[in-house]
Amino acid sequence: MKNSEILTCIQCGTCHASCPSGRYTSLNIRRIIRDSINKDVSTDPELWMCTTCYNCQERCPRGIKVTDAILTLRSEAARGGKILPAHMKICRSLIETGHAVPIDDKHRSIREKLGLGIPTHRKALDEVKILLESTKFNELIEE
Repeated sequence: MKNSEILTCIQCGTCHASCPSGRYTSLNIRRIIRDSINKDVSTDPELWMCTTCYNCQERCPRGIKVTDAILTLRSEAARGGKILPAHMKICRSLIETGHAVPIDDKHRSIREKLGLGIPTHRKALDEVKILLESTKFNELIEE
């Protein structure tokens, strides 16, 4: 997104009012987009609170591509190695197990007591790994 597009924002608040994440978190999508013009927002935790539902973008009276801007800012942050620790954990789990939602310690313990392992689907995991490598996803989360 070009700064000129961001500058067409009339500060109506429609994006913020239609944001499901903003209702339950400190996310202020309007502030992040505005701040991104003059400063680095890559370490702002709010950048990662957006659910990418596109409500803000679909409702913006100026047609500003708000969600697309958030995704671009996230991509830039990730390329700069600025991924939140919780997201990094999910990324590693995806690479190692193919599970985007990792099984937490509590549920892992319950499964072990019941004699159940962690479900694996070798063929699917191999396909996921091919996709992650071809998109250079692995490189984004290397320390």
